[in-house]
Formats: sequence, C-alpha cells, structure tokens
Amino acid sequence: MKKKVYLVGAGPGDAGLFTLKGKQLLEEADCIIYDRLIPMEILNFAKKDAELIYLGKENTEGGLLQEKINHCLIEKALEGKMVVRLKGGDSFVFGRGGEEILALVEQGIDFEVVPGITSSISVPAYAGIPVTHRDVARSFHVFTGHTMKDGTWHNFEVLAKLEGTLVFLMGVKNLDKIVNGLIQYGRDSKTPIAIIEKGATEQQKVHVGTLKNIVTLAKERDVKAPAIIIIGEVVSLQEKLNWFEATKKKKILVTRDIKQAPDFSEKLQKHGFFPIEFPLLEIQKHTLSFLKDFFQKYSVILFNSPNGIRYFLEAIPDLRMIAHCKIGVVGRKTREVAESYKLIPDFMPKEYCVHELAKLSKEYSQEGDHILIFTSDISPCDCEKYSKEYNRKYEKFVLYSTSKKEYSKEEMEQKIKEVDIITLLSSSTVEALYENLEGDLSILEGKQIASIGPVTSKTLKKYGFTVDYEATIYDTNGLVEILKEANNVSKN
Repeated sequence: MKKKVYLVGAGPGDAGLFTLKGKQLLEEADCIIYDRLIPMEILNFAKKDAELIYLGKENTEGGLLQEKINHCLIEKALEGKMVVRLKGGDSFVFGRGGEEILALVEQGIDFEVVPGITSSISVPAYAGIPVTHRDVARSFHVFTGHTMKDGTWHNFEVLAKLEGTLVFLMGVKNLDKIVNGLIQYGRDSKTPIAIIEKGATEQQKVHVGTLKNIVTLAKERDVKAPAIIIIGEVVSLQEKLNWFEATKKKKILVTRDIKQAPDFSEKLQKHGFFPIEFPLLEIQKHTLSFLKDFFQKYSVILFNSPNGIRYFLEAIPDLRMIAHCKIGVVGRKTREVAESYKLIPDFMPKEYCVHELAKLSKEYSQEGDHILIFTSDISPCDCEKYSKEYNRKYEKFVLYSTSKKEYSKEEMEQKIKEVDIITLLSSSTVEALYENLEGDLSILEGKQIASIGPVTSKTLKKYGFTVDYEATIYDTNGLVEILKEANNVSKN
C-alpha cells in the first residue's frame, strides 16, 4: 500500500503567508519532511502523532543530502503514509521540487504540488521594493546565486544587458562574482542593489548600496544567508515604500508547552506584539480510566489549570458520575474551558493559586468531607497541609506530567538575542530557563521579563532574575494586558 506525497511550498518567513491548502494538508499528514527555511510555527498545525523529519542544509548545493531526501520521500510513501514535503518559498523556484517529483515518478508514487509564495517577489515586497514598476522596471528575472555542479556560472555578458530587475536567490557567498560579472560586461557601477537578510521575518535587515560599494558594505555588516539580492532601479524606491520596518513590533518569547503556545501567541499578535515560540516545558497527559463508583466519596472536585479540565473530561466516561459534586476552578481560563464543555464551576477564588482554591472549598463542603484536586505532577499542592488546616480530607490526583526541555546554552543565547521580552507563566518554566542558561543571567542583559503572577515572580527573584512586568490578573489575558499598557501598544 502507498499513499500520496504532497510537495508544499511554505512561503517566506512570515507564517501568515502560508496557504490554506498547505495548512489543511499539514493537519492531515502522517509524515512531514521539512527544511530549515520554513516558518517553524506552521509545524504546530501537524496532528499529534505526525512523524516530523528535519532534512535541511546550510549549503543548498549538497547533492548527497538531496539523495537522502528523495529516498526518505519514497520510503515513507511506500510505508503507506500521507507525506508532506514542506519547503521554504515555492518548491519549483530553485527548490529542487522537480528533482524530487521525478524520483517519485520513477517509483510510481502519486504526488501533488501545492505552490508557495516565492521569496523572489515576497521578500522584496516586505523590504519595500516592488520587483516591477511601470516607470522603472517592466520585467524581472530570477536567478540562482549558485554555480552549476561543474562549476560553470551565468553568462554575465547576457545578464548585464537585460532590462528590468535582477533577483538572485541564495547568492550571498557569490556576491562578488555577481557584482563583478555585471560590471565587467557593462552594467553601470552606480546601479542600485539591495541585500535582504531573513526576509519577511522580524529579524529582517535590508542593506542598500550600489554595485560599486555593496561587496565592501556586506563584509562590514557581516551579511549572512538566508538572503536575497535585488539589482535595479526599483531599489531606489525602498526608502519611500519601506512599510515593514516601520511596523516592526516588540518580540515576545513564548515559553509555554508547544500545545499551549499558539493560543497565547494569537493573543499577543492581536495586541500588536510579535510572538516567538520556544517551549521550555513539555506536557504529557496520562492514560486514565475511572470506575463507575470512583467519585462517590467526594463532595468537591477542584481544578487548577485548563489542562486539568481538558484531560479529565477526555477520560471520564459519563459526566453524571460527578453530578453530586461541587466544582471549583483556578483562573478565568480554567473556568472558560470548563464552561465550553458545559461544566459550570460553583466557585473560583479571586487569587489564582491552588491554596486559595483549597481554602475557598471550605464554604462548599462539610468537615470530614473528601475533596479531590486534579492537577499536574509538579503543582504546589499540599494536601496534607490543607487537610490539617481545614479539617477535611484533600487528595491529589495527577492527570498529566510536566518535564523541562533541555537546550544548550548557545541555543538559549541565540534565541534570547532575537527577542525584547521573555514571558514566564510558571515557576517550573523559570527553573527550566535558569538551568538552560546554566545560571548565566548576563545573557539576559537588555531584555525584559514578564511574569504571570506573584508565585512565578517569587521564583524569578529567588534565582536572581529581575521582574519587569507582573500581571495583576494571573492568566495569559492579564499578562497580555499589562504588556500592552506598559508598552503603549494598540490592537492591530
């Protein structure tokens, strides 16, 4: 049995430019084979059990890796899987999409091509450079910035005479060859040229010069791939049409678990921030089953997180099993999730923490009652203390486990360089951050830290972090609100 392979273009760096059809296929795919140039956020569309395989390369001329990619596509398709080959930009614009399809055809494997927005036009657009303009350039030409396998190069005698805009993809390392070739065959050395690094992302940098000075400028600024080169009079429009630089937003590091991050990121985006997801925790739900009389002895059930609600309701076979119980929750989000399942909480403490929830449960129970708290393995839930103080029998039931993700210090430093503000939504996330930094807080110099509330702030201070923002309402909505107010950001 074999299924289909879909060659999907992921577009440039902005995940918002990914196509609807591409999103639909990612949601259905059994296996996703992707490269380094895709917007990584779109992998969140993948279903939970999808196999993710990274096959990318710094040097896109590498033939050996291409053979490995072709083999992997064939192998996974012959296993009977629906495969998505996810490539940055468009697969047919110097993306080797044609080579991969020919390999599939030789094996008799069905395929479909889903075009992506090519970086050759979208990245210049994000830099304020139209590749055509009626009064300046009535054509544009797209070239690879690489030499052929045998070392041969473009015919610059022809290229230098072309009218319109010249676009070179993947050409930074051959910039001097491109520039010298054009000048040698007659192109004016004063011709405007732009190099766009990490186009259509918040890390985008635009370097504008002329054929005469661009090589020196690129060396001085240490310009690196991925980058696109644009040559022609349209570059002179960049200063007036540069819309993206003017709308750049503060970059926020979202450290939540990968399954929870998209919801928080969406809220940040709506309020004028640019979220960058980098999970420091990983949540794993437990496999559960409840016997029919399991809940009979309990008079109150408490939930201290939205995950607790979700995983509990996935596990319970019949909600009538808890019909006799009062329900307490911590926080607006937990209440909203419960209500979305038609489970209406009886009470919620003003302060969003589990010990306040346990305290409030006294008003909804009698002395000696059994009270069950659904929570995680690392929740600060002291049932022995609650039982003594409130003369009831509190029990903890672990629905899911939370583990810290490990990164190298170098990976952490690189990611932190990209952002302005780091958000921490739990004490365990703070601990994960500290451990991955190996205790070197100097890496955070010039960065701001936003805490979801007093408990997290206390942990931050314990490890020597400075808390710049603390939510007054202890949930993601409250954190977004305090960031918005402090940074004078208005809704898009």
